[in-house]
Amino acid sequence: VQLQASGGGLVQPGGSLRLSCTVPGFNLDYYAIGWFRQAPGKAREGVSCVSGRDGNVNYANSAGGRFAGSRDYAKNTVYLQMNNLKTEDTAVYYCAIDSAFATNCRGYADHLFGSWGQGTQVTVSS
Repeated sequence: VQLQASGGGLVQPGGSLRLSCTVPGFNLDYYAIGWFRQAPGKAREGVSCVSGRDGNVNYANSAGGRFAGSRDYAKNTVYLQMNNLKTEDTAVYYCAIDSAFATNCRGYADHLFGSWGQGTQVTVSS
């Protein structure tokens, strides 16, 4: 299982982006999917987690009240809507599946997630 994150790009401060996460040929519906980011020279940090089945969303402090996670079961895709972006949001963003294929989000520790994809670069700059 190799998750694919996409939708990154260059955006000005205050702008928005929507990231997508999917994996061809594998049904993500029942599993918790986490969003993470890693800025240059910094450790990877959790951003959001979307539970399977009911689609409940948890947010880490890094989301800052500006991000919204969701999932479209029909499209087998999990999203991260990012609004009012700031320069400090610049990072490579990754999605990952719960390493035990759990349905509910269990936190953001790295060992709780697996099948990390290559990530998508988000650059916020004027």
